[in-house]
Parts: sequence; C-alpha cells; structure tokens
Amino acid sequence: MVRTIAVAHFILIGAHATGTNAGWVDPDTEEQFHNTKAFSPGDAREYKLVFSDEFNVEGRSFRDGDDPKWTAIDKNDYTNDALHFYKSENVQTRNGVLKVKTELKDNLYRAFDEEKKTFYSDKKTVQSGMVQGWNKFCITGGIVEFSAMLPGNPQIGGLWPALWLLGNLARATYVGSSDYVWPFSYNGCDNNNRVSQEINACSKVGHYGMHPGRGRGAPEIDILEAMGGEPGPLPNTHVQRPYFSSSLQVSTLVFGATFSMDGFVCKQ
Repeated sequence: MVRTIAVAHFILIGAHATGTNAGWVDPDTEEQFHNTKAFSPGDAREYKLVFSDEFNVEGRSFRDGDDPKWTAIDKNDYTNDALHFYKSENVQTRNGVLKVKTELKDNLYRAFDEEKKTFYSDKKTVQSGMVQGWNKFCITGGIVEFSAMLPGNPQIGGLWPALWLLGNLARATYVGSSDYVWPFSYNGCDNNNRVSQEINACSKVGHYGMHPGRGRGAPEIDILEAMGGEPGPLPNTHVQRPYFSSSLQVSTLVFGATFSMDGFVCKQ
C-alpha cells in the first residue's frame, strides 16, 4: 500500500514576515503571483509575495539541516493516536512537485510510557512523512496559497492528510513544546486560570527574551484536513466521513474573555 500527497505550489503573500533574505521567493514563481489584493469585501490592502516554493528542483533532500526552507522530520508521531512513523526519505521532489509518501513499513523505536514514566521498545508498521517550516520562516499575517493533490480514495479510511500552520512557540509532534502553549492566544491576567497557560500575562518576569506581562501561545490554523472512510459519523462528534475541513484553533479558557485577530475582536 502506497499513498502520496503531492504539493506543486506553495506561496505566502504577506504584509508581515520575519526571517533572513536567503532566497525566500522561488525564482520559478511566475510574476502573476508576486502581488495580490485582499479577498474580503471592502478591504483595499495589497499584498506582496514574501515566500514561495515551486519544488521544481529534482531530488531535494529535506533531512534536518539539508534545506533552508523545510525540514522533513525523522521521529515517531504519538499525537492523536497516530499509527505512523515519520521518515525524511518519504519526502521527495519529483517532476516539479513535492511528494509525501505513506507506505507499509516497519519501524522499531524507543517509546515512553507517560503513566509509568519508563521507556520501552515499540514498533509501527506505517511509514509516512511530515514537512515543517518550524524555526525557519515566520509569517504574522497575510495570505497563504498552495496547489496540492490529496492521497487515496475518499471512500477508504486510514489517511488524514493536512496542510496547516502552528505558532512558532510550539513544534508539531514535540508535545513537550506544546503543553500549556497550544492553542493559547489570551493576553489578559486571570490568576484563577494562569496555570493553564505557560506564558501568561500575569508573569512579572520575562524569560528567553519575552516581555513580562504579556500572554503568548501557539494558535493553530488548519488550512485543510481531510479524512476518508465509509460514510458515517465520527465517534463523539456530529462530523460525518468523508470530510474536508478548515479551522482556527485558539483558546483562552476564560469565559467572556476577548482576543484579537488581525483587527477583529472576538469573544469567548
């Protein structure tokens, strides 16, 4: 069994971005994608291309440290009861697209039992790939565009492909980095709930270059998540398979609190 997700075109058009100018815009990106306007009615803002990747270079390596834009991780994924193990060899550029391959292949690894606090040997029989831009390029606002082909048959379950964004204070699959950080966006001091948010506005001392008295976290934007399978409800939800979704995941854990998002003030 082999399933492949293919991404042919990934660009970020934004007004605010951080990083060095080390060729963030792919020279193969056509001129028509270098500028665009906001899609919301009444929004007159214009956006300039700040990052793009056309994946036209054949045979790129995405192992840790090999690529300036992306990293394909080599590790177990124990989030969401995942059945797969990630290997960088399953991420390749061929024929002008980035291909992420999922296959049946055994991987032995050292696992950790959270309840017993001990390590043990485990094995997974599905091997796949995850590509991350963590700690390489950060965008704080703008427009994301991509062209991708999802794997598999929508009527057959077992796959959960996704293209998504995560705040840089956390790193996907490294759950120690996301505990009490994901998906917080609350920037108010509430002493009754401060223990739930690692970097909260009640802190009077700043650490690691962060300002005191300011709440920080790692919200998540799922541009797409897709799950195939025989038609029917997912457990404990009203969602039916197969499904395709987009979502914004933020949290305050404080009833009635407010948070801001690109000029919009929202209430929980």
